[in-house]
Formats: sequence, C-alpha cells, structure tokens
Amino acid sequence: MPAATRERGLEAAVELLGAEGVRALTHARVDERAGLPPGSTSNWFRTRRALLGGVVDWIAERERADFDPAAMPVITGLDGLIEGLCVMAEVQTGPFAARTRARYALFLELAGDTELGEPLRRQRREFERWTERIVAAVGITDPAPAARAIMALCDGLLLHRLTVDPGLDLRPAIERAVRALAVS
Repeated sequence: MPAATRERGLEAAVELLGAEGVRALTHARVDERAGLPPGSTSNWFRTRRALLGGVVDWIAERERADFDPAAMPVITGLDGLIEGLCVMAEVQTGPFAARTRARYALFLELAGDTELGEPLRRQRREFERWTERIVAAVGITDPAPAARAIMALCDGLLLHRLTVDPGLDLRPAIERAVRALAVS
C-alpha cells in the first residue's frame, strides 16, 4: 500500500472511530470508508491490534504537527492564555472533532494496554509539559498542578461539547479557572 493510500486509510480509520467508536474499527470498514479496494488496510496492518497501533501513532503524529509549540504564538499574560485555550478547544471540537473523539475512544479502550496506549500517553505528557511552561511564563504559581487542572478542565469541556452541548460557550469556564489559579 503506497504511503498516500496508507494515509487515506488512517484518516478514514480516525473518522470511523470518531463517528462510531472503537467497535466499528475493522479493516473492511476502513477500506470502505476510504474508498480503497478490499484488503488494502489489512495489507498494511495485518491484525486489528496493528491497525489500532497505527491509528494511535497517526493521531500522535498529526497532533505533534498541528500543535507544534515552536509554531504557536508566544503567550503572554492571563488573557493570552485564556485566548489560546479557547482557540485550542474550538479547533479540537471543530475541524479536529473526529480526531478528538477518536483519541478519547482510544484512551478508554487502551487504558490497560501499556504498549498500544503509550504513544497517546506520551503525547499527553508532552502537552502537559508545554502547558506547564506556558502557565509558569504567565506567572501562575505552582505551574505543574495548575497545568494539570487546566488540562483536566479543558478535557471535560471538550467531552461535554462533543457529546452533550455542541454550542457550549467554553470561554466563561476557561476564564474563571485560569483567573482562579492565578490568585491561588
């Protein structure tokens, strides 16, 4: 399977996961969704476990590319942090909604699988360290727990927006949390 075909298959797998969950992920369904000849996905990923691993790696790669800290604007001050978090949440629940749903589904499915889930957990740790540096730079004391709290809040807000209330205004909760952390 050429690289472009593999990429198309992985994109389709993420869309499938994001729309229908982990149980819907099969080689045949990925082939169908990607418009690939039957058997294409299984040529690249021989087992379902290999397909899950390929999807996990692909999501982590895409997120590193899309949210490369070096390419992000420099955040200064609490208002910049609030704005950056709001923009990130809008992107995660807008253009990247299927990928966000797929990531959450995989986190749950692979919670006990140290090998397959590791790329997602490693990616999460990288984002925690990045967020911690930003939180410290804007002057919030005790940045490690503050960053984890902000990320947990954002995860909850993303999940709520993706599952319960697509029109949820995220800004008030994000702003309240960031400002509260800045005074504690």
